[in-house]
Formats: sequence, structure tokens, C-alpha cells
Amino acid sequence: MVKLFIPGPTDVAPEVLAQLSRPMISHRDTEATELQSRISRNLQKIMQTEETILLSGSSGTGLMEGAVRSCTRHRAAVFSIGAFGQRWFELCKSNAVPADLFAAELGEITRAEDIAAALETGKYDLVCVTHNETSTGIANPLAEIAAVMRRFPEVVWCVDAVSSLGGEDIPVDELGIDVCITSAQKCLALPPGLALCSFSEKARRAANEVPSERRGLYFDLLNLDRFVREKKCQYPSTPPLSLYYALDHQLERILAEGLEARFARHLELAELTREWARKHMAIFGDQDHLSHTVTCIDNVHNIDVPQLIKNLEQRGYLISNGYGQLKNRTFRVAHMGERSRTEMETMLAELSAVCMELRH
Repeated sequence: MVKLFIPGPTDVAPEVLAQLSRPMISHRDTEATELQSRISRNLQKIMQTEETILLSGSSGTGLMEGAVRSCTRHRAAVFSIGAFGQRWFELCKSNAVPADLFAAELGEITRAEDIAAALETGKYDLVCVTHNETSTGIANPLAEIAAVMRRFPEVVWCVDAVSSLGGEDIPVDELGIDVCITSAQKCLALPPGLALCSFSEKARRAANEVPSERRGLYFDLLNLDRFVREKKCQYPSTPPLSLYYALDHQLERILAEGLEARFARHLELAELTREWARKHMAIFGDQDHLSHTVTCIDNVHNIDVPQLIKNLEQRGYLISNGYGQLKNRTFRVAHMGERSRTEMETMLAELSAVCMELRH
């Protein structure tokens, strides 16, 4: 079986996969309510928030769409550092949400002062930021951005933490994030098909000012929030119960590992991968803001990246090509989810051997 070192989906522990085969129950009975309540409580611990948790049978993109539709009263400011930051803007355009795009050069961060300059114009009531940009391997400085956002208390702050939450410390309430979104198949190490977010009181107030016809239906975060709070963690649509069973079990495993230990393990594997990259290639982008969950390696030796990926897969390991404009110029090695140091070292040794073969 090929082991995945790609930026999602990640490999899932066998005992978590086993949860998918549990018998179905009525999604309206007490057992389902208790399941969803327990999931919410444990996610609050991992996200370090007391705000409402919303679950969605979708990818993270679904909740991103819901956030811009539900919470933009007038105009959104979208700050992009790569392909997935660009997605925020595409969602705004596709849903007729007024928005402006502020794009950094690939490999760079969103600077806090740029956000401040945009918000000082008074034009924007919602800000969208990607925390961890997997296309470039760069992580935005959330603490610096948070310091700016505190100066604009009426602006809703949405963060795409799809590829970082559960692998890096993101204290949602301390930072003041209003809608923090992630997906199951990345650092949480679950099968694809689930997204989740926190939803703050400020976001709730903003959504109340947006007409219901603009908020949509399935991804109307205000409607989801009302239902969850009034019905005690029930949802208006049928939830993916099998995925909930897996999520419930995995959250217990994450908390048993300990958040500090989990974050430290992700950083240890990141540093191991960076050490390999600096020795054999180079690391793409701002060296002071590197991702803890995926390393984007600069292909300075002009190795045939598709062949590299193919040869490594034949040895039992799968990594990713560069994304978008960075395809073949870079390749990406993920170190997220349940990976151990031993697995990482073994894969990197095989990667070294394949690189050596292709350079001779």
C-alpha cells in the first residue's frame, strides 16, 4: 500500500476507518444528538474556542462559500498568497459578493500593514485570509494579522485553516477569528467529506444583517447556527453519520495524544523535511514563514518531477507536484496527520535515492 505524503487526503488510522462500518441510527434520536454534542465539545478544545461549532457534509470550500455569502454585508477584502487564497475571491465572484483581491507574490505572506491599509479605507466589512497555503508552503502570521483586526472590531475575519488546524496551534478565541474553517482530510487525518468551522457572535450579528436570499440555503451559516443552538446540536439536513463516527473517535485520539505534543510532532517533521530540502534542493518562498504541515521544495536541479513522483510511488510513497504556476518548478512533501518521525525518515531516504537516480 502506498503511503501518502501529499497535502491531503492523508492516511487514516485503521481503527478510525473501522468506525465507518458502524450501523446507522436515526439522525434525530438522542444518540445522534449526543454524538454531535460530543464532537462539538472536543472541537472547541482543539480550536481553543467557546464559540459555536458548525459541521458540514462538504469540503472546506463549502463553508468558505457559506462564510462569504452569509457574513458579507457590503464588501469583502480577500488577501491571497496563492491558489487557495485565490479561491476565496473566486467564491465571492461566483456568488455576486462584492469583493476586492489583494494578492501577494507567490512565496510571500500577507503583510499585516497591507490589511490595515485596506481596512482604513472603510470600504470592507469582511476579511478573508488563508492561514496555510499548500501551493507555496507558506503560512501567514496570524498573530500579527490579529493585532490589526482588533483595531477594526466590526469587521468579520474569516480564516481558511483547512491544511493547518490540528497540526499547528491556532487559538481561535485568543486571535479573535470569527469564522475559522477546516476540513477533515488534512491534519485531522480523517476521510474526505467533512468540513467544520467556528462561528462567532460577531459573525452571527453580521449574518443577521444579510438578507436570507443572499445567504443561500445549504451553506447559510446563520441558519445552521440557529438550528444547532436551538436544537442542541441537531442539523437541518441529514448528516453523514459514518463520517461523524470516525470524527468522534479521531478527536478522542487527538486529545489523548495532547495538543502540544501533536503540534510539536508536526513541527519536528517539518524541520526534518526542511533539513532534507536544504541539503538536496532548496525551499521555495519566505524562509521565515514556512508551513508546519507541507514543504514546497524548489526544484533547483531541474529534475523531471513527474518521473520523480512516479519512481517514488513505485517504492511505496506518494508526494505531490507543484501546484498551478509552480508545477514542475517545485514539488511538495506533506507532513501532516498521523505521520511519525520514523516514517518521515524512511520516505526521505527513498526520496534521496530517487533523486540520485534521476540526476545521473
